Amino acid sequence: MAEGLAAEPEPTTVGARWGAPWGTSWFRVTGTVPQEWAGKTVEAILDLGFDENMPGFQCEGLVYRPDGTPVKGLNPRNQWVRIATPAAGGEEVRLHIEAASNPVILDYHPFLPTQLGDKETAGSEPQYRLERMDLAVFDETVWQLVVDLEVLGELMQELPEDSGRRHEILRATGRALDAVDLQDVNGSAAAARAELEGVLAAPAHDSAHRISAVGHAHIDSAWLWPLRETVRKVARTTSNMTALLEDEPDFVFAMSQAQQWAWIKEHRPEVWAKVKKAVADGRFVPTGGMWVESDTNMPGSEAMARQFVHGKRFFLDEFGVENDEAWLPDTFGFAAGLPQIIKAAGAKWLLTQKISWSQTNKFPHHTFQWEGIDGTRIFTHFPPVDTYNCSMKGSEIAHAAKNFKDKGIARHSLAPTGWGDGGGGTTREMIAKASRLRNLEGSATVQWETPAAFFEKAEAEYPNAPVWVGELYLELHRATLTSQAGTKQGNRRSEHLLREAELWAATAAVRAGFPYPYEELDRIWKTVLLHQFHDILPGSSIAWVHREARATYAAVAADLNGIIAAAQRALAGEGTSALVFNSAPHARDGVPAGGAALPVASGQSAIAARADGGYVLDNGLLRVEIDGRGLVVSAYDIEAGRETVAPGQAVNLPQLHADFPNMWDAWDVDEFYRNSVTDLTDAEEVVPGDGASVRVVRAFGSSRMTQVLTLAPGERRLDIDTEVDWHETEKFLKLAFPLDVHAERYASETQFGHFHRPTHTNTSWEAAKFEACNHRFVHVDEPGWGVALVNDSTYGHDVTRDVRASDAGTTTTVRVSLLRAPRFPDPETDQGTHRFRHALAPGATIGDAVREGYRINLPERTLTGGAPVAPLVGVDNDAVVVTAVKLADDGSGDVVVRFHESRGGRAKATLSVGFPAGSVAAVDLLERPLAEAAAPELADGEVTVSLRAFELVTLRFTRG
Repeated sequence: MAEGLAAEPEPTTVGARWGAPWGTSWFRVTGTVPQEWAGKTVEAILDLGFDENMPGFQCEGLVYRPDGTPVKGLNPRNQWVRIATPAAGGEEVRLHIEAASNPVILDYHPFLPTQLGDKETAGSEPQYRLERMDLAVFDETVWQLVVDLEVLGELMQELPEDSGRRHEILRATGRALDAVDLQDVNGSAAAARAELEGVLAAPAHDSAHRISAVGHAHIDSAWLWPLRETVRKVARTTSNMTALLEDEPDFVFAMSQAQQWAWIKEHRPEVWAKVKKAVADGRFVPTGGMWVESDTNMPGSEAMARQFVHGKRFFLDEFGVENDEAWLPDTFGFAAGLPQIIKAAGAKWLLTQKISWSQTNKFPHHTFQWEGIDGTRIFTHFPPVDTYNCSMKGSEIAHAAKNFKDKGIARHSLAPTGWGDGGGGTTREMIAKASRLRNLEGSATVQWETPAAFFEKAEAEYPNAPVWVGELYLELHRATLTSQAGTKQGNRRSEHLLREAELWAATAAVRAGFPYPYEELDRIWKTVLLHQFHDILPGSSIAWVHREARATYAAVAADLNGIIAAAQRALAGEGTSALVFNSAPHARDGVPAGGAALPVASGQSAIAARADGGYVLDNGLLRVEIDGRGLVVSAYDIEAGRETVAPGQAVNLPQLHADFPNMWDAWDVDEFYRNSVTDLTDAEEVVPGDGASVRVVRAFGSSRMTQVLTLAPGERRLDIDTEVDWHETEKFLKLAFPLDVHAERYASETQFGHFHRPTHTNTSWEAAKFEACNHRFVHVDEPGWGVALVNDSTYGHDVTRDVRASDAGTTTTVRVSLLRAPRFPDPETDQGTHRFRHALAPGATIGDAVREGYRINLPERTLTGGAPVAPLVGVDNDAVVVTAVKLADDGSGDVVVRFHESRGGRAKATLSVGFPAGSVAAVDLLERPLAEAAAPELADGEVTVSLRAFELVTLRFTRG
């Protein structure tokens, strides 16, 4: 900023072209207020070359005074800067504009591939032309007349044609327009306004719907712009909002995403000072209590918890404010494990909007209790205005009132008001309209309120709100579970590396005096959480965002591997024994969970030629037949005497679909994609690999796939390592597993548990879930026998039931989604080499699925050292899974352990700690004691716990 303010400018004029893509230009604007404007309100009108689209999707500017004080942001709906009220005449005007020439990426019809989404490919051609740099007189009376007419005109359009109120407004507006002298609009505006006073003063009916307006600017932390630009978008918007708060005493503005607040503090201290004052006044409201408005389907258990930990802690530390509400207007559906996470973070309400985008089924409620997998209920509101960019149009307000599903009992709803996505926020026009709608006959009433004030009223009037059980599935944007595989893989691996880093650093700190890396872990967590934003992790951002994400994840992995290696070295000590460190929550190969020991041999596996071509793998537990096409035609569970593969079918079958969604390219896969499919059965090579494994190479299109199928000794699973050199466009690649299982439902892992979905399509609700999310596993079963399919980095999948012609039985087919190739907003999406790991586990229970899911994501590490390392924390029941072992965030040295019941039933377990513990307390996610929880009993380093299905518990141990 200082450099831009101090630079010596070159002359330019209106009409001049400026701004290479993603560039920054500084304009110095000077002028003099004419003497004859003395006593008038004067504003500068600064048009950088805006079109009429929403703010945030084109050029933007931030206006400064010569001393570096920010004034306000510039965008298509906010081109004015107040100069004087009133002017004395003769004032010298000197303003500086930091102008960002962000290119126009979004073209809704159709989405066109563009190279503008990355600075490295965008070129240098100027994008914009200066349109206007003027001083003007602002006539308040004329401006108010325009707002009067807009409000009444918009209201009139929503009233029935035979309504007396409609005709009353028609007559009044007719008189007002007749009163306007078109040769003297300024002089006649007051008389015209007088003709409207009566209809504007008529009060609303007592039964009118009541809308709480919340000033809002949903700013995507990255999307069609890089993270770097979001820092500036936030500064522009918050500068506008703090200025507006000073002018409008009733206005309240709420902003979520602690990361964006942190950016202001770090990068724009001059803006931060204004924001802090507005927060102290209670009118600029921190909301949401999350680090970013993240995706909630794909983040793992701990990551979802840490979104609230870091978000709420920032607001508490900076402002002493604790949010009771989660605020996620634009997230693409909500996982069924989220309610208890919200509650465990000390919150009790949720706001979302995006479910209104569902294409098949209309959600039956706007205010309801949302029940998660463990039975926790969260009071939830889904604004009937059906937008998080409400602009106070009459059509929006009328829609909210008509659309409200719960009007039989309740009559309060919320309207997030202001331009969003790319920022901009609330405008003075919106505030002026809201003031007229505060109590206007024929309309819902509108009042500016904080989110908390709305929720208190809504909950009080609707104490027995209806209950919705399970996930809040968005019937749109299903392809976000697959697009940008590299970003998703970086997220999954970062989550598990963080688990390892905290576990081993805590263990080494307690056992070996290792310096626990508080600051480094805090920084890395915030980096990973930022990249879970709902347009980064879902793969719907421009190429620049994902290019940077890949580099960031590589740096995160290097830092975390460094922490892990140093902590394990401190624990291993001196010696030459090959110690195996097991970071998973279950023992394996003789190594306890969270400990290190010498590995234990677990049997043998063999490979033999198959009579009809291909190979047979056998380890005494499973016998797997791979035919000459490299497909698995049998996976026989020897102990159960049970075949896994459906008759006449083959599993691990690659399938390729054409993929042309109707509109949202990177976001959507439409059901008709299934109408055409190519089974990739031709193999260039099917040969033995190392040990009991088979290597399969296939070529298709411009791409190549190499798979290694391995049967490990002593394990009831077939490991499938896949490498794809992907060079397709507008294609969808899946792996199919038709299973000889009759299942009406299947389980997929979600945060702190799993969630069942039907395999049938009895209703439109089930049919709409033709692509869904899982974490580490999908599990299908019949009574007494099941199959798990686990993965190390994929999320999207589909499960279908098919009737077999051979015996009229049913086949349950699980397909995992590997890669897509959309062309917007990143025309090179997923091009290049990708590696995936999956495992098929015949005979698996849910407990086996949980264990195998962790195993594939947390491979063992081997170091030479001395004595084995005993776990810092142990649990005697595998149904109880420890998701985090760490030192308390406050630096006290206390040990924090988080765990949950993982199988969907009751569980009793004894938790033992391998260090002298002075006391233990049940705490929330922010590691604060829970007032309502009974103090756990600690005896001889052990705590006995009883958990309900999927119950999440966090314990904090002081060290004795």
